[in-house]
Amino acid sequence: MRAIRVDELLAATGGVPQGLPEDLQLISRIEIDSRKIQPGDLFWALDGERHNGHHYLDEAFRNGAVAAVVEEDQVVSDRTVQVQDSLMSLWDLADWYRKQFDALVIGVTGSVGKTTTRRMITSVLSARFQGVESPRNFNNHFGVPLSLLQLEDFHDFGVFEFGASQVGDIADLTEVANPEVGVITAIGPSHLDDFGSYENIITTKGELIERLPQGGFAVLNGDDRNVRQLAQLAKCPVILVGEREHNDLIAKNVSVSNHQIEFEVEQSRFAIPVTGRHHLTAALVAIAIGRQIDMNDAEIQQGFQSFQATPGRCLIQKVGPWTIIDDTYNANPMSSSAACRTLRDWETHGKKILLIGDMLALGEWSEDFHHLLGEEVTRSKIDRLISIGSQAANVAGSARKNGMDAGCLGTCLDQETAMMLLNLWLEPGDVILIKGSRGMQMETFIPRLQQLAEQQLVQDSPHDSIQRKVA
Repeated sequence: MRAIRVDELLAATGGVPQGLPEDLQLISRIEIDSRKIQPGDLFWALDGERHNGHHYLDEAFRNGAVAAVVEEDQVVSDRTVQVQDSLMSLWDLADWYRKQFDALVIGVTGSVGKTTTRRMITSVLSARFQGVESPRNFNNHFGVPLSLLQLEDFHDFGVFEFGASQVGDIADLTEVANPEVGVITAIGPSHLDDFGSYENIITTKGELIERLPQGGFAVLNGDDRNVRQLAQLAKCPVILVGEREHNDLIAKNVSVSNHQIEFEVEQSRFAIPVTGRHHLTAALVAIAIGRQIDMNDAEIQQGFQSFQATPGRCLIQKVGPWTIIDDTYNANPMSSSAACRTLRDWETHGKKILLIGDMLALGEWSEDFHHLLGEEVTRSKIDRLISIGSQAANVAGSARKNGMDAGCLGTCLDQETAMMLLNLWLEPGDVILIKGSRGMQMETFIPRLQQLAEQQLVQDSPHDSIQRKVA
């Protein structure tokens, strides 16, 4: 973050200073978590769904906060800037701050693939330019303004995720970030219980496209008809990407191996060190943006080579004699179907095992979508399926109905039972893909499997066997 003068802060937020230190001239860092405060930080007290930052003001000061932004009806204290609404004031500051820079701002939204696409764009553009991106999944009303505050004078670009759970969310985030480039990755049944209908999801994603300036451009997944139809909302040029012939940027001669995707765009061949064909859309988006800002294909390929999977997003781990594909970050019908196809395409002499947890937040449509996923499991010729949770049981039931042998299915309500089944089934060379919604905490299976591998290694150790015989 570039240092902000106190008078700039007050002007942007309309805040009223109360007992600020006389020597306080510049703010170089803003923090909303009192536990992460460093000496000299400005603590911004937000009244969130889970925590009210105003209750942690004393802790923030103890940890070294030089001052705090607070709501005038919640706290009366020295060393504060009093505002009416601390969240709206944060937005006002981010809106003002964004306008201080000429960096190309790129907004990314979609039901799946936002983080992967954001990271792919950043990897490609960083081959020539300097930029910043949303940290982790900072894609909501708190995260986007904080992400914008990372911009500095030397940045050429910023790539920011926009998430949503209701109509109007993307419109709000677009207004504060003011992106010149808009990306929609895909539209599917995510957060259906919040949105209420599929149509509301489509409308919300379109809020990004209809707010792009005439001098900007949009990059859309042209293979997704729900995304493609949003092109008509744009006042700026639109680039459609995908594998189908109607797109502007088309991937051809695609080959997928365990650790790499290769494909051609026009006369250029690209290779990305990732697992899963579903990464192709993110790659095409990155190519489209890179070319639009005059990068050559050699630079783009250089950017692809720096891309790395992160925990929870198709990260491959070798655990003992097994391979784990960690796709645990979250799950909805689209991403879970993609996970099945990733396992389908995996080359192994061992078994292909899917560990699937409940897909949450699907409302009244939950049972239907879990049944459909069971059909995808059978089409993908997965060797073993273990479901965890009451809704995921419908995946197993559907897979059985569609021809999967009952002896290859495990329906579990807890992780302990699932681990017992894995202990019986797992053999050297097996690959396990783990998937489920955040609330299912599927990532905890990974240390459990590491522990299981260590136990089996000890049990199978020849030295251990000799010791037992001697004893």
